Amino acid sequence: MLAIACASCQAVAQENALKGKKVLFVYGGWDGHEPRQCYDVLKPWLDSQGAIVYSYDNLDAYTDKDLMGKVDLIIQTWTMGSISGDQERGLLEAVRNGAGIAGWHGGLGDSFRNNTEYQFMVGGQWVAHPGGKVDYDVNIKDKKDPVTKGLKTFHMKSEQYYMHVDPGVKVLATTTFNGEGGAPWIKGVVMPVVWKKYYGKGRVFYSSLCHDASDFKVPEALEIMKRGIEWAAQSKEE
Repeated sequence: MLAIACASCQAVAQENALKGKKVLFVYGGWDGHEPRQCYDVLKPWLDSQGAIVYSYDNLDAYTDKDLMGKVDLIIQTWTMGSISGDQERGLLEAVRNGAGIAGWHGGLGDSFRNNTEYQFMVGGQWVAHPGGKVDYDVNIKDKKDPVTKGLKTFHMKSEQYYMHVDPGVKVLATTTFNGEGGAPWIKGVVMPVVWKKYYGKGRVFYSSLCHDASDFKVPEALEIMKRGIEWAAQSKEE
């Protein structure tokens, strides 16, 4: 059933949306989210789509003005850690000026806990995942958006992120907490898990799914990430 669903998903994706796009892929931070392994999942796909990928396992790329001025898209998977003032300014300026940015789970939504302007850009910040890796459903809220069109409710066994979320984001998918995992007071809370927004002229795409590389084996979770990347990569065309 999932294979059939994902076959139809591909027909919705923008044809050649990434061809010739300059993509900066930054990975690192906390090893528990397998940043290198997740990079290894997505990098071959980016290559197959004709993207020009600049790969960095550190944050120094954000201070390279020439690079940041020419990239169409930034993909970041960097959990926790810290970012210098110059690095943060370079990243935020690039997105404000029209570069897209896309990421998932803690690699974008729990990157730099002391940097509120960065969190303002992303549109949310992780605060808890009650019970650790748990069974939960992802419900498609926007069935017309190109990122989620054709997808139906699907299941994950991973960290179910409880987040502080900007009310201005466009929510594409949600999850509902059952109150287990030591947090009974959040039973019934509906939490965004996939959204898009803008920061200046730049498109921002975020998915809280996929704790580690194995979670990308869930076809819908991978498809959402691919489509979100394609959407964000078109930022400078507006």
